[in-house]
Amino acid sequence: MNYFNDIVEKIPIHKGWSADKKYRAVTSSGETYLLRIGPQERIGRFSSQHLHMQKVAKLGIPMSLSLEEGICAEGPYLIQSWIEGQDVESMLPDLTEEQQYAYGLEAGRILRRIHSIPAPSEGTKPWDEYFGRKIDRKLKAYGECPLKYDHGEELVEFIQAHRHLLYDRPQTFQHGDYHCGNMMIDKAGQLTIIDFDKWDYGDPWEEFNRIVWCARTSPAFASGRIDGYFDGDVPEEFWQLMALYICNNCIGSLPWAIPYGEQEIQVMRRQCADILSWYDHFSRVIPNWYQPWRWEARL
Repeated sequence: MNYFNDIVEKIPIHKGWSADKKYRAVTSSGETYLLRIGPQERIGRFSSQHLHMQKVAKLGIPMSLSLEEGICAEGPYLIQSWIEGQDVESMLPDLTEEQQYAYGLEAGRILRRIHSIPAPSEGTKPWDEYFGRKIDRKLKAYGECPLKYDHGEELVEFIQAHRHLLYDRPQTFQHGDYHCGNMMIDKAGQLTIIDFDKWDYGDPWEEFNRIVWCARTSPAFASGRIDGYFDGDVPEEFWQLMALYICNNCIGSLPWAIPYGEQEIQVMRRQCADILSWYDHFSRVIPNWYQPWRWEARL
């Protein structure tokens, strides 16, 4: 079946940061799909995303399915299954803490299965070399940024003191943007993963760098996500690496936010303040929102 040629209606979707055009596409038979159209230079990326999403789907992951990729007059396109439901980020505040935690457990278990796909043996650079350069770029950008975080030097010091932990880390497939804003609860109540647009390969634990968005919305969900991923047995080294990845993401966010205006700058300032509070200015490596008793209560 050629899905694209059967589309009779395209309803624009104005959500997210992607430069892609997104539509709710309806076919002649009344079926609904997600249509993404990207710039011309993303042809190869779209083809790879299509193949990788199909590989992940074979693991039985509840997710949006990539059904077709091709090129149209506007550029490369992807057609994915449409998930009817509500996004987790907006839904969490209306749930009990027990329900939030339960969905977090499921999100962690799903992520562990996604990470069962290893990185290619050829062409994959050592993680400390690859990610070390990313750290250097972000530190340089922050150093040259006309704006600074309050106590931002504490993030820089933590990054420099812990970057040695990157040595000899394993690498797997990554969703690339794994947080509650890229998850849906479908009509059956099933947690479903969407938006693999930023897929990559790297340290699987790097995927926790965006848990800040989960923790701000629901500490119970964020706690469950960690417990589900590790079956309640969280290794000590994980906490240090998660903090390192969170700090690195944060330090690069302020220079990134400037072109988007004052509102985004303030979002990132609040995020930095949250991080410093969670880690008590790095006198601890386990964030204060993590609640391990929830796992114990389930046993």
